[in-house]
Amino acid sequence: MSDPREHLHAWLRDAHAMEEQAITMLTSQSVRLENYPELKAQIDKHLQETRDQAAMLERCLERVSGGTSGIKDIAAKMVAFGQGLSGLFVDDEVVKGSLASYTFEQMEIASYKILIAAAEHVGDQETKRVCETILQQEVAMAEWLNEHAATITRKFLERDQQGLTAKH
Repeated sequence: MSDPREHLHAWLRDAHAMEEQAITMLTSQSVRLENYPELKAQIDKHLQETRDQAAMLERCLERVSGGTSGIKDIAAKMVAFGQGLSGLFVDDEVVKGSLASYTFEQMEIASYKILIAAAEHVGDQETKRVCETILQQEVAMAEWLNEHAATITRKFLERDQQGLTAKH
């Protein structure tokens, strides 16, 4: 693979699969959250953004290379499904879910920075614009999770200490 465009297209397919994985993960988190309304609202907001991101990436891929990778999308969804199930077996699901979400956001941020550089390198201004838009949303979600990590943790500990449902 010596053509930079081929790398860009492969990385766009990876990003689309990553967003499909995020949709599955966020949906699983949202459905199970009961006692953290602020976190649930933020996850639901980002879930809609993520659906929009996947659609924007799909349009980029259709424009430049014919479409997404069904195999990558399915594999990513399977990984996310497993991650969602893992919350059933831990007593601190909300804390571990927040940690996993923050980590995932950092991976997405790095991915979009790479895509922006690649799109710029090959002169694909539309893909660059789309990835810059998505990057802003990923940074905003990561910042929100970072700013609220202590609050979520304290609320979990307080609920757990009081014998209330705390895990989700």
